[in-house]
Amino acid sequence: MATYIALLRGINVGRNKRIAMARLRELLTGLGYDDVRTLLQSGNAVFTSSRRSAEAVGAEIERAIRSELGLDVGVLIRTAAQLDAAVQANPLAAAGRDPSRLVVLFLSDAPAKAAIPTPEDVEPEEWHIGQREIYLWCPEGILKSALVPLFSDKQLGVQVTARNWRTVCKLAELVG
Repeated sequence: MATYIALLRGINVGRNKRIAMARLRELLTGLGYDDVRTLLQSGNAVFTSSRRSAEAVGAEIERAIRSELGLDVGVLIRTAAQLDAAVQANPLAAAGRDPSRLVVLFLSDAPAKAAIPTPEDVEPEEWHIGQREIYLWCPEGILKSALVPLFSDKQLGVQVTARNWRTVCKLAELVG
């Protein structure tokens, strides 16, 4: 049985797109997923399934949220192995760094090389491009970051959802 991680985009931020995690667990269980667990209120779910591909899982969850909750929410899916690879590949995860200021941008697909910006003069910020993740070190915080706006959906041509390093590590622990 495969373990999947669902990363819902833009929910429970401000007053828009509110989804209670209990309702999300109920929805995922109703779709036939097993061992459904959520983390925090920002749309992180871990579950198992033996019958679907990651792409089909994401599409099915998006349709269910639209039809049952009336919300248009993008859902990015990672397998347990993909999440582990993303954790292991982070070159910016140095000891002593505040994990709330280290951000992983999860991408729906690899962006075209021409779409990837090459920021200059962003010190003390740092960045690294992975396969379907972009790692950002934002020591002054995300809101003051010069990098974060450069790696948007519009710029990259793919869906992007961000999680801080602490959340990514907690998801990895939840997956086990």
